[in-house]
Amino acid sequence: MKISIIGAGNVGSLTAMRLAQENIGDIVLVDIVKGLGRAKALDLEDARKTLGINYHIQGTDDISQIKDSDIIVITAGLARRPGMTREELLSKNAAILKDICLNIKTLAPQSILVVVTNPLDLMTYFVLKSTAFKPSRVLGMGISLDEARFANLISGELNISVADIEPCVIGSHGQEMLPLPRFTKVKNKPLDKIIDEKKIQGLVERTIGRGAEIVSLLGSGSAYFAPSAAAAAVARAIAKDEKRAIGACAYLNGEYGLSDVCIGVPCRLGKQGIEEIIELELNQKEKEAFFEAAAHLKKQYNAL
Repeated sequence: MKISIIGAGNVGSLTAMRLAQENIGDIVLVDIVKGLGRAKALDLEDARKTLGINYHIQGTDDISQIKDSDIIVITAGLARRPGMTREELLSKNAAILKDICLNIKTLAPQSILVVVTNPLDLMTYFVLKSTAFKPSRVLGMGISLDEARFANLISGELNISVADIEPCVIGSHGQEMLPLPRFTKVKNKPLDKIIDEKKIQGLVERTIGRGAEIVSLLGSGSAYFAPSAAAAAVARAIAKDEKRAIGACAYLNGEYGLSDVCIGVPCRLGKQGIEEIIELELNQKEKEAFFEAAAHLKKQYNAL
């Protein structure tokens, strides 16, 4: 198993670290900045003895080293700055990913692609169209991170372990994400049966604003511990053929009554990539909000 991570910034290098430590394949860390990928790979190599894990990781600025990768995680691109929306990144990061996609088509035409670059839903669609890969082989990390944030905030509100929470979020990875209390389970009970609507709304709003809150506090850059954990979990589910249901940005072609859009939905992930798109029975209010998010994504992509 060969897993390449394109982009050796905070998210990319931490994703490489997490996957290397699980020892599920050879890791290649690529970055256009000369020496950056190599330096971080050497640093990670030096940790092997201490960790007691004999993983293999290579760092490079040579994109050709992704050749014949089974999985490619794309984290390359500009990070958000305070006050900047994910959507403002669209044209700049699309330009960066264009050349990456051309290289992937040539060097790793059978790979499965996990997109982490923001604005995530739009970049996932851009990568899908630029590579012309099967939709099942191109997915975005997106709402798996939002689900983790939602679970964390519920955990704090109820003072229980996150292990007892099964969160559910759909929609775009941004202001139009839809945390779904009806489908979120706390010790197998729906969240909306446990706490009142006002508290739920507060949790939903905090989940939607969590990324911006972290960006604002950092002052420069954006979150990386949780995003790298989410990206690694998605890659692991594919590499280990887990058949596990994880929220991911997927291309819809009739599912949920939507077509030609990449947006966050529950997916079953395995060695083929997206092996099933799980359709939730949304009520009218949820469906309207979901359709509105999809329409907004289409409008933004058309502007690109």
